Amino acid sequence: MSAAGPDRGAAVGWAGRVVQVLATSTGGVGSHVVDLTRGLVTAGAEVTVCGPAATEARFDFTGAGARFVPVEISTGTQPSDARAVGALRRAITAAGADVVHAHGLRAGLVASFVRGGGRLRPARPPLVVTLHNAVLGRGMRGGASRVVERIVARTADVLLGASSDLVARAVAVGAADARLAPVAAPQLAPPARTSAAVRAELRVPAGAPLVLSVGRLHPQKGYDVLVAAAARWRDRVPVPRVVIAGNGPSYLDLTARISATRAPVTLLGHRSDVADLLLAADLAVVSSVWEARQLFAQEALRAGVPLVASAVGGIPELVGDAAVLVPPGDVDALDQAVRGLLDDPARLARYGRRGRAEAAGWPTSAQTLAQVQQVYAELGRLAAGGGPARTSAADP
Repeated sequence: MSAAGPDRGAAVGWAGRVVQVLATSTGGVGSHVVDLTRGLVTAGAEVTVCGPAATEARFDFTGAGARFVPVEISTGTQPSDARAVGALRRAITAAGADVVHAHGLRAGLVASFVRGGGRLRPARPPLVVTLHNAVLGRGMRGGASRVVERIVARTADVLLGASSDLVARAVAVGAADARLAPVAAPQLAPPARTSAAVRAELRVPAGAPLVLSVGRLHPQKGYDVLVAAAARWRDRVPVPRVVIAGNGPSYLDLTARISATRAPVTLLGHRSDVADLLLAADLAVVSSVWEARQLFAQEALRAGVPLVASAVGGIPELVGDAAVLVPPGDVDALDQAVRGLLDDPARLARYGRRGRAEAAGWPTSAQTLAQVQQVYAELGRLAAGGGPARTSAADP
């Protein structure tokens, strides 16, 4: 197993043909594929992106320089999966791919079926799979996902994990080559509005703290815990205003919880002005039950917004001591952590400064790209019979 982070040296000048594959995505995975595509195209690579048509409408891969081929890969097992395998096989053949790079278990499974068993089989391009999320489901669904984990781990030539726990899990289920590959959040554009303008739009009273969270409205994000904690903040003067930017399947449930508890929470839906929201925010919250290198956590610390986050997955290794960490699912702990920061402006400011300092040491998008290029080049040499480019994390 290699668990090295991105190569901090010069980027590998890889300029081959790659097919990027993703399933349904509305957030971090799609953003990463766009960022990766833009960097690869700039370096001279030919990029084909395969995924649901809705992902192209959302992320505009063609605008980043890729050729887009619709392949309807859902987030769950569907009868259309066989069609997706056929469509992806045709796209890979048409692209003359030197390497296939799938993002997430669902995309990894479809790509694994296209590739078939065995590592670096003749006439088939090498397969790289990046794992962005852990298997959290229970019961039959969780069992099925764990079967998928094993298939993908044992088929991929290189498996990249966005956090150390994902790498360890991949090795445990049979990956022969699993590596840590921290995913850098793409840099946000500068804010387009003033803090006062944003707060006026959100109807935040003068002097009231603004607490921000950004993410898909999904049980994984633990927004029920944030709503429950926010309901307790009605006794504060002034009452903090909580806004959550994002959409997803938990919308109706969260709306009902907010109404029943009279929590001072507003669901904003999808927003493209996260930089503006961060400029206006006094505090950021990540209440998830699991995350790798959560993009909003990265955005908040880069912007100098103090962060309270769940101590799960890759978040502790991401933030170090630059955020207040709380146990997942613990309303009391989240409540106390937010109150403690809001009641101590000097401490709040210190965490803002710590966040910026911590973020300055994270891998950049360029370094994330360099690591991926290095993997592609290594697999190209291996497929051509040149032997592995490196054997351990310590190799230069």
